[in-house]
Amino acid sequence: MPLLARPSVATFVAKSMQRMTALADGRSGGRGSAAAQHARFPEFPRTVRELTIPTSVAPARATVYLPPGDEPSPPVHVNFHGGGYVMTLTELDDPLCRLLAAEAGVVVINVNYAVAPQHPFPAPPRQAYEVVRWVAEHGTEQGWDGSRLTVGGQSAGGGLAAAVARQALEEGGPPIALQVLHYPPLDLATPARAKKAAIARPMLRPWMADVFDTSYVPDVRLRGDRLVSPAHPSDTADLTGIAPALLITAEFDLLRAEGERYASRLREVGALAEHHVVAGADHGYDGSDDVKAREVYGSIARQVKAATG
Repeated sequence: MPLLARPSVATFVAKSMQRMTALADGRSGGRGSAAAQHARFPEFPRTVRELTIPTSVAPARATVYLPPGDEPSPPVHVNFHGGGYVMTLTELDDPLCRLLAAEAGVVVINVNYAVAPQHPFPAPPRQAYEVVRWVAEHGTEQGWDGSRLTVGGQSAGGGLAAAVARQALEEGGPPIALQVLHYPPLDLATPARAKKAAIARPMLRPWMADVFDTSYVPDVRLRGDRLVSPAHPSDTADLTGIAPALLITAEFDLLRAEGERYASRLREVGALAEHHVVAGADHGYDGSDDVKAREVYGSIARQVKAATG
């Protein structure tokens, strides 16, 4: 077993990464800082309010992005950030949330969900589902239309969005008009060392998977769970009726193949709205490539708007 795949070691490294990220968040000027993200795409205003959503796991703090205009009850999109199920990177999605609010005309709820190792599986996908269910049920009092609901996420957030859609299918709702899965991890049952990327040195490395996967699902026997690895061949359940999906993969991403497998699985049951491959891009490309980010975010906004119109 690799050293970083030992639960005690992975936990130590994950918590160290969390502390370093928190320190970096306290500084301004770096590209990953909140100030830098707020400065991207300045044509899209940042009109927000804070919200805390009760769940059985822990209260989930969220930033609510309000769309322009005076529609009394706009649709709502719930966003889950990336970070390997370990890092709290809500601000990285600020440009996406502002663009979606403006171009899709939706309220965007950017969720600061419970992360591992403090909250290992199954807590994050359960909390994510309860957040979405609460959003669907409390639209009247909060100022959005919970019956016109979409969910989505980047990287680990895409994995959570897929898990939310799966739970909604199994538990009879809430109805989800679209799930947006942006370069998601969908197969943790297959070791990262067995996955192949189109380039020699992709952004995601096996050591990262050791830390993230072990922190999130310490028991390797659970990594084939349907809420963790819906693209693994062991998950053969009928997905007929699951929310339609916009699935976006990156050409050079280590996770591209599992995204393609899941796209094929969704296509078989008529639940694939679109599978888009971002050419010449690796995992997390949208954090540094504004041109590609604008293009793909615009495509997401069009799909969300069409699904909720």
